[in-house]
Amino acid sequence: MILHRVRDGLPLMNLVSLRAVPILQQLHLEERLLRSSSDNWCIINDGTNRPNIVMGISGRPSELIDLKSVLRDRVPVIRRFSGGGTVIVDDGTIFVTFICNKDAIPGLQPYPHPLMSWTGQLYKDVLHGFGDFHLQENEIFLYYMYASLTVLDTYFTDYAIGSRKFGGNAQSITKNRWVHHTSFLWDYDIKNMEYLKIPSRAPKYRSARPHVEFLCRMTEYVPSRSTFIERTIASLGNHFSVKPIHQDRVIDPSNTLHSSSKLLTRQELEEAYSSLCEKLHIAAISV
Repeated sequence: MILHRVRDGLPLMNLVSLRAVPILQQLHLEERLLRSSSDNWCIINDGTNRPNIVMGISGRPSELIDLKSVLRDRVPVIRRFSGGGTVIVDDGTIFVTFICNKDAIPGLQPYPHPLMSWTGQLYKDVLHGFGDFHLQENEIFLYYMYASLTVLDTYFTDYAIGSRKFGGNAQSITKNRWVHHTSFLWDYDIKNMEYLKIPSRAPKYRSARPHVEFLCRMTEYVPSRSTFIERTIASLGNHFSVKPIHQDRVIDPSNTLHSSSKLLTRQELEEAYSSLCEKLHIAAISV
């Protein structure tokens, strides 16, 4: 058992460093650690083994992806356990995940806006000197209960250099713990972006720009992938006592019990595409 404890006056953070682990396997690991562990974790996965589309838990394929080309090219589509938007990930993506107890960081409230602000400051330190890093506001309306009141909130969800996005975030918050995970675009294949639709609720700062004008590559600003990863770990060390844990101690590919993240079947995608075509046909004859 890996015990949660405080060392050097800082709470302990277990660090798991991975290379090209399949993203679905990573999501299963994250959810298991969120729900069955009482420790703090950071998971860094440098790339994934093949292109995958990953949607938030409430994402609708017909609204978010080009189903015709996805079916034609047999691109895997995953629905993850957390919220957030839709991304396509591959070997050019760097994944960083924090899984923490709600009291791990003194004074940090376990709600989306404070978590984004905290991680934003952490990555601002990581990327100091490498570009005009800041958070961009994605005007998502969020309802949650606080002190018996329903609170309506908007919060910052994107990491950007200037007005171009390079990191997308998603969160899941439970009673006592939270997970914040990010997919960083170290590099990307322009052709893969064609599988994604421009979402109907895109942030204002996007200004209707196509993917290639809206996104940027970290490789244009940061010297190397290892530089980014090493600086992330160093910055994390300002808040936690970081302890490396070998992946064999936590990864069990066969353990998917109770995981909410799943690979959508071809039948599910075909049914979504058929329904979309039917709606478009009805709309066309109604004009």
